[in-house]
Amino acid sequence: MTELNEPHHPEAAQPTPEWPDTAAPATTDPTIAAIMAALDGVERLPVSEHEAVYGDLHDALLHALNEEALNGEGEA
Repeated sequence: MTELNEPHHPEAAQPTPEWPDTAAPATTDPTIAAIMAALDGVERLPVSEHEAVYGDLHDALLHALNEEALNGEGEA
């Protein structure tokens, strides 16, 4: 979080990303687990690459959801 500048430190404060200390919740669906593995190590990538990772993740999850619906799976 960006803090207000201190009067004796006029340079701009730098934001520090807050990454979760724990792994994402596990899933029992191996397809979803494989897709979510794309997030492993995203915190080490340059921020400029995050949009592509999340975009690809979104597309892969949407594709998996559509495949499940077409196969008649996932009904309650």
